[in-house]
Amino acid sequence: MKNDLLFDFTVDKAAQKVFITREFDAELPLVWDAFTKAEILDQWQAPKPMTAKTKFLDFKVGGRRFYAMISPEGQERWALQEYTSISPKTNFQLFNTFADKDENPEPHGSDWDHSFSEQNGITKVSITIYNESLERMERVLTGGFTEGFKMSMTNLEELLATLSKK
Repeated sequence: MKNDLLFDFTVDKAAQKVFITREFDAELPLVWDAFTKAEILDQWQAPKPMTAKTKFLDFKVGGRRFYAMISPEGQERWALQEYTSISPKTNFQLFNTFADKDENPEPHGSDWDHSFSEQNGITKVSITIYNESLERMERVLTGGFTEGFKMSMTNLEELLATLSKK
Protein backbone atom coordinates (compact mmCIF):
# COMPACT_ATOMS: atom_id res chain seq x y z
CA MET A 1 0.00 0.00 0.00
CA LYS A 2 1.19 3.48 -0.81
CA ASN A 3 1.06 5.98 2.03
CA ASP A 4 1.08 9.09 -0.15
CA LEU A 5 -2.35 8.55 -1.69
CA LEU A 6 -4.70 11.53 -1.74
CA PHE A 7 -7.58 11.64 0.71
CA ASP A 8 -9.53 14.88 0.96
CA PHE A 9 -12.80 15.37 2.83
CA THR A 10 -14.26 18.88 2.54
CA VAL A 11 -17.59 20.24 3.76
CA ASP A 12 -19.12 23.31 2.09
CA LYS A 13 -22.07 24.27 4.28
CA ALA A 14 -23.07 27.20 2.07
CA ALA A 15 -23.48 24.89 -0.93
CA GLN A 16 -24.84 22.04 1.26
CA LYS A 17 -22.23 19.73 -0.23
CA VAL A 18 -19.55 17.33 0.91
CA PHE A 19 -16.61 16.74 -1.42
CA ILE A 20 -14.54 13.57 -1.01
CA THR A 21 -11.55 12.66 -3.14
CA ARG A 22 -9.69 9.42 -2.47
CA GLU A 23 -6.95 7.62 -4.39
CA PHE A 24 -6.46 3.86 -4.29
CA ASP A 25 -3.45 1.77 -5.31
CA ALA A 26 -5.61 -0.43 -7.55
CA GLU A 27 -6.77 -0.53 -11.14
CA LEU A 28 -10.00 1.20 -12.07
CA PRO A 29 -12.08 -1.92 -12.92
CA LEU A 30 -11.50 -3.34 -9.44
CA VAL A 31 -12.32 -0.04 -7.70
CA TRP A 32 -15.44 0.35 -9.87
CA ASP A 33 -16.57 -3.16 -8.88
CA ALA A 34 -15.95 -2.33 -5.21
CA PHE A 35 -18.50 0.49 -5.48
CA THR A 36 -21.05 -1.31 -7.66
CA LYS A 37 -21.19 -4.99 -6.61
CA ALA A 38 -22.94 -5.99 -3.40
CA GLU A 39 -20.58 -8.84 -2.56
CA ILE A 40 -17.65 -6.39 -2.48
CA LEU A 41 -19.52 -3.38 -1.04
CA ASP A 42 -20.60 -5.42 1.98
CA GLN A 43 -16.96 -6.21 2.79
CA TRP A 44 -15.86 -2.59 3.26
CA GLN A 45 -18.69 -0.09 3.45
CA ALA A 46 -19.48 -0.23 7.16
CA PRO A 47 -17.03 1.27 9.66
CA LYS A 48 -15.74 -1.39 12.04
CA PRO A 49 -17.07 -2.95 14.21
CA MET A 50 -20.26 -2.53 12.17
CA THR A 51 -21.03 -4.66 9.14
CA ALA A 52 -22.98 -3.98 5.95
CA LYS A 53 -25.66 -6.24 4.49
CA THR A 54 -27.20 -5.68 1.06
CA LYS A 55 -30.69 -7.08 0.68
CA PHE A 56 -30.71 -6.31 -3.06
CA LEU A 57 -28.75 -4.32 -5.61
CA ASP A 58 -29.88 -3.72 -9.18
CA PHE A 59 -27.11 -1.58 -10.70
CA LYS A 60 -28.85 0.11 -13.62
CA VAL A 61 -30.48 3.49 -14.16
CA GLY A 62 -33.69 3.35 -12.13
CA GLY A 63 -32.36 0.34 -10.22
CA ARG A 64 -31.98 0.34 -6.48
CA ARG A 65 -29.83 -0.90 -3.64
CA PHE A 66 -31.37 -1.62 -0.25
CA TYR A 67 -28.87 -2.24 2.52
CA ALA A 68 -28.27 -1.97 6.24
CA MET A 69 -25.39 -1.06 8.49
CA ILE A 70 -25.53 -3.41 11.45
CA SER A 71 -24.06 -2.72 14.88
CA PRO A 72 -22.37 -5.48 16.91
CA GLU A 73 -25.55 -5.52 19.05
CA GLY A 74 -27.65 -6.28 15.96
CA GLN A 75 -29.21 -2.85 15.48
CA GLU A 76 -29.89 -2.17 11.79
CA ARG A 77 -29.86 1.23 10.04
CA TRP A 78 -31.34 0.76 6.58
CA ALA A 79 -30.77 2.92 3.51
CA LEU A 80 -32.27 2.94 0.05
CA GLN A 81 -30.38 4.13 -3.01
CA GLU A 82 -31.76 4.72 -6.49
CA TYR A 83 -29.32 4.93 -9.40
CA THR A 84 -30.09 7.99 -11.52
CA SER A 85 -27.19 7.93 -14.01
CA ILE A 86 -24.49 5.43 -14.98
CA SER A 87 -21.54 5.89 -17.34
CA PRO A 88 -19.65 2.59 -17.00
CA LYS A 89 -16.21 2.81 -15.37
CA THR A 90 -16.32 6.63 -15.19
CA ASN A 91 -19.34 7.90 -13.24
CA PHE A 92 -22.55 6.98 -11.50
CA GLN A 93 -25.07 9.01 -9.56
CA LEU A 94 -27.65 8.01 -7.02
CA PHE A 95 -30.21 9.35 -4.58
CA ASN A 96 -29.65 8.04 -1.06
CA THR A 97 -32.13 8.11 1.82
CA PHE A 98 -32.55 6.31 5.11
CA ALA A 99 -35.43 3.85 5.26
CA ASP A 100 -37.10 1.39 7.59
CA LYS A 101 -36.66 -2.38 7.29
CA ASP A 102 -39.70 -2.54 4.97
CA GLU A 103 -38.13 -0.18 2.39
CA ASN A 104 -40.23 2.83 3.38
CA PRO A 105 -37.91 5.80 2.75
CA GLU A 106 -37.56 8.88 4.90
CA PRO A 107 -38.82 12.00 3.11
CA HIS A 108 -35.39 13.61 2.61
CA GLY A 109 -32.12 12.33 1.25
CA SER A 110 -29.00 13.31 -0.62
CA ASP A 111 -27.70 13.14 -4.17
CA TRP A 112 -24.36 11.36 -4.64
CA ASP A 113 -22.13 11.78 -7.68
CA HIS A 114 -19.21 9.31 -8.01
CA SER A 115 -16.47 9.89 -10.62
CA PHE A 116 -13.61 7.48 -11.36
CA SER A 117 -10.31 7.95 -13.18
CA GLU A 118 -7.03 6.04 -13.33
CA GLN A 119 -3.46 7.10 -13.94
CA ASN A 120 -0.45 4.80 -13.65
CA GLY A 121 -2.38 2.15 -11.72
CA ILE A 122 -3.75 4.65 -9.17
CA THR A 123 -7.52 5.09 -9.25
CA LYS A 124 -9.03 8.35 -8.05
CA VAL A 125 -12.60 8.41 -6.81
CA SER A 126 -14.29 11.80 -6.45
CA ILE A 127 -17.61 11.92 -4.64
CA THR A 128 -19.89 14.92 -4.29
CA ILE A 129 -22.81 14.63 -1.88
CA TYR A 130 -25.54 17.26 -2.11
CA ASN A 131 -28.05 17.54 0.72
CA GLU A 132 -31.36 19.21 0.02
CA SER A 133 -31.18 21.05 3.35
CA LEU A 134 -28.39 22.36 5.54
CA GLU A 135 -30.25 20.97 8.56
CA ARG A 136 -30.15 17.41 7.17
CA MET A 137 -26.50 17.74 6.17
CA GLU A 138 -25.50 18.93 9.65
CA ARG A 139 -27.53 16.15 11.28
CA VAL A 140 -25.77 13.51 9.17
CA LEU A 141 -22.32 15.01 9.71
CA THR A 142 -22.75 15.25 13.49
CA GLY A 143 -24.19 11.72 13.53
CA GLY A 144 -20.81 10.13 12.84
CA PHE A 145 -20.80 10.20 9.03
CA THR A 146 -17.40 11.88 8.68
CA GLU A 147 -15.53 9.45 10.93
CA GLY A 148 -17.48 6.46 9.63
CA PHE A 149 -16.84 7.33 5.99
CA LYS A 150 -13.12 7.79 6.60
CA MET A 151 -13.01 4.40 8.34
CA SER A 152 -14.85 2.81 5.42
CA MET A 153 -12.32 4.24 2.97
CA THR A 154 -9.54 2.62 5.02
CA ASN A 155 -11.48 -0.67 4.93
CA LEU A 156 -11.70 -0.35 1.14
CA GLU A 157 -7.99 0.40 0.79
CA GLU A 158 -7.15 -2.75 2.78
CA LEU A 159 -9.62 -4.88 0.82
CA LEU A 160 -8.32 -3.63 -2.53
CA ALA A 161 -4.77 -4.51 -1.48
CA THR A 162 -5.95 -8.07 -0.80
CA LEU A 163 -8.05 -8.36 -3.97
CA SER A 164 -5.27 -6.90 -6.17
CA LYS A 165 -2.99 -9.78 -5.16
CA LYS A 166 -5.43 -12.44 -6.39
